[in-house]
This record gives sequence, C-alpha cells and structure tokens, in this order.
Amino acid sequence: MSATISLQQLTDQLDALEAEAAAEIAAAADPEALEQLRVGLLGKKGRLSGVLGAMGKLPGDERPLVGQRANVLKSQLQELLSAQLQAVKSAAMAERLTQETLDVTAPPSGIPVGHRHPLITTTEEIVDLFCGLGYGVAEGPEIESDHYNFSALNIPEDHPARDMQDTFYLSGNLLLRTHTSPVQIRYLEQNPPPVRIVAPGRVYRRDAVDATHSPVFHQVEVLAIDEGLDFSHLRGTVMAFLKAFFGDLPVRFRASYFPFTEPSAEVDVQWRGRWLEVMGCGMVDPSVLEGLGLDPERWSGFAAGLGVERFCMVRHGIDDIRRLYTSDLRFLEQF
Repeated sequence: MSATISLQQLTDQLDALEAEAAAEIAAAADPEALEQLRVGLLGKKGRLSGVLGAMGKLPGDERPLVGQRANVLKSQLQELLSAQLQAVKSAAMAERLTQETLDVTAPPSGIPVGHRHPLITTTEEIVDLFCGLGYGVAEGPEIESDHYNFSALNIPEDHPARDMQDTFYLSGNLLLRTHTSPVQIRYLEQNPPPVRIVAPGRVYRRDAVDATHSPVFHQVEVLAIDEGLDFSHLRGTVMAFLKAFFGDLPVRFRASYFPFTEPSAEVDVQWRGRWLEVMGCGMVDPSVLEGLGLDPERWSGFAAGLGVERFCMVRHGIDDIRRLYTSDLRFLEQF
C-alpha cells in the first residue's frame, strides 16, 4: 500500500522549502551560483517539482490549494533570484569602479614609463630592413584623386576596386586612398629612375570591422625602377626581407593578378604549421611606366605591398586586429 500524505504535510514542506531557498539565495555570491540554485529549485527535476510530485495522493478538492501555494512560492523564488542577481552584479561593478578609479587630486607618485605602440615599432622595423637594402622613404597624401589612386595605376573604370563598397569617396573627385601605391606615381613624377623607395602610410577601405578587418589600416609599398630588373630581383628582395623579419621560414610565391603589375604574385610564409599570406608583388606593368613618360624598353621595375597589421599580429601573437585600436593601456603595456 502506498504511503498517504495530508494537505498539511505538503503545506509544511512548501513552507520549509521557502525558508531554505530564501537563505540559500541570500548567500549566493555570484551569477553562476544563482543559476545553479535556480535550476535546483525551479527546474523540471528541482526541489519544488519534487514536493509537487506527491500532490497526486491528495483528494481532488485539496489539490488546487497546494497548486495555488506552489505557484505563489515559485513567483516569490523567481523574484528573490532576480533581485539577488542584480545585487551581485551591482556589487561587482562597484568593486571594479573602486579598483579602477583614478584619484586626480592625489600627488604624483612618479612619471610612468611610456610604451610605443606595436604598429609603430612594426612599421619602423619593416622600413629599417628595406633601408638596409638601399631603399629610401617616400610619403604621400591620404586624400587622393581618382587619377593617382586608380587611373595612373592601370586600374580600369569598371574594376571592382572602384566600387563604392570598397572606397570612401569625397567631393570634388577626391577619395581616401585605398593603398599606398599612389605614392610611387607621385614620386616618379618628380624623380627620374633609377629609384628604390618604401612608402609606409595609413589607408582606408569600406570593410566591416571584425577580427581580421578594419576600415583603417597601414601598408608599406615597395618600389624599385632601374635598367635590367626582372622577377629574380623581386624574388631575391622579398626573400631577403622575409628572412630578416620572420627568420628562416618556408616561403612560397603564388601566381596572382594586380592591375598595375604583370606578372603578379602573392607571397606566403609557413607559420605555425599553416601557410599565411603576407604580401602581394609583381613586375611594374609597362603601361604604368608609359603613363609616366618612361620607356619600358629601357626601364623595368617591381613593386610589393604588405599590411603592417598582419605582420604585427603574427610577430606578437595578437588574435584580433581590433586590439590594436582600442587604446587599452593594459594591452599596450605588454609592448
């Protein structure tokens, strides 16, 4: 014969559960503990459901009384859980504010040592390596014309790079440069070959922000124009630079396409067991030289471009490009 239970016994169990639960909720000190309590009290296999499981042994007219009492208790426990969660979060925020508060009226305790931004140090290292190979440094404006950013670099009118989705266009046929390649055109207009330059600078594209993309980033353009230059000179220069920066890592060249170089290639290094694209390069297209009034039968050259953020992230093991732009001192103090 199954054991019987009375209405009073079930009511007493619900009262005891209310008192125990209230004490346990008040003692919970973090959101994880509160979530465990919520499941243990109100879940399908929780303590409230365990008490209600015996309700079927009551007479039919007494069951609604227990059900009403259980519903009231459930609402009370939910309110207690919600209030305690808010109190725990508020206490954690208050403690964080106390720890991070800066007393601007306190006397100085010394001059803190500054930290150079990793993008600056990476750019300088790249430029220094090419200067060691005999290159000079050239710069150009960040606001460019369509001519220097596209037309003079043999980028046709219907090329996808001209699309509004990629380029920030301004008024008066101006735009924010999408690469540092316009610097080579401006430099060659004022300086006859032979030339060897690197052009570091900030560039802009309409990219969505994520772990590997930013609408503002940095490039270094490499250009060499002289008599008799060929792809072997390009390959030797790139190999010497990558070995100096990354060390003795496997390097591969893959055929590619760029409007202002022919032939063109993308360059990968084997980093931590996988191939990682680090730069694009190629021989300067003869039509670019002709546009500058240079005889492609006499002069030839090569160009290469790389993203500073990619080199910086690989060098320092940074997993998200957004960390480079947050100005978080806790991140910058690591460098």
